[in-house]
Amino acid sequence: VQLQASGGGMVQSGGSLRLACAASGFTLDGYAIAWFRQAPGKEREGVSCISNEETPRYYLDSTKGRFTISRDEAKKTIFLQMDNLKPDDTAVYYCAVSRRTFPPNSAAYYDYWGRGTLVTVSS
Repeated sequence: VQLQASGGGMVQSGGSLRLACAASGFTLDGYAIAWFRQAPGKEREGVSCISNEETPRYYLDSTKGRFTISRDEAKKTIFLQMDNLKPDDTAVYYCAVSRRTFPPNSAAYYDYWGRGTLVTVSS
């Protein structure tokens, strides 16, 4: 069972990035999926989550209207489209999956994690 995140990079404020997280060794069917992030010196925080039934979805308040989470089960891939990026979005982003239908917004409820991809937004 493995999750491999990609798509991070350096962009200017206002730019966009699309993160992807490919699953191997299992299918995404039946799992809630999420993206977390951790900025230097800060705790890991949940950015977005989508239940195993597509709804409900959760977005961190500061990302609402700018980030969109999605999944492609045929490709076993999770996505996070990030638009209008801001310097405060700078962090290492992690994908994660949970066997719970719609887990609480806490890393403790997630079963498998990707290794993270760095997003840097310059002003």
